[in-house]
Amino acid sequence: MTPDTPQPFAHPVEAEFARILDFYGIPWRYEPATFVLERSPAGAVIEAFTPDFYLPDQELYVELTTMQPNQIRHKNHKIRRLREIHPEINIKLFKRGDVRALLLKFGVAGYEEMMANEL
Repeated sequence: MTPDTPQPFAHPVEAEFARILDFYGIPWRYEPATFVLERSPAGAVIEAFTPDFYLPDQELYVELTTMQPNQIRHKNHKIRRLREIHPEINIKLFKRGDVRALLLKFGVAGYEEMMANEL
């Protein structure tokens, strides 16, 4: 992707992460894959997970969250389940503190407002 490619990001933090990746010339894809985590006996999808970014050069999926630590149990469950089903998949979860530190490090204006809205 390039900075000129508009993306329908779910949260402003995702847009800022994409800008940082673009600045450093790191190729990325936004929500490129959905992994089925559980199916019903009839084959219907019960639970699935779509990581926010894929960095092809690093073969790494990235999930960002601004949720409070006591509220990310569900997200942690999905990542654990993904690792059980697909141990070959590399994924990194950037929790609220990680996201805040990243935004501060890169001098992103308005990061406090972004952190107020949960992702």
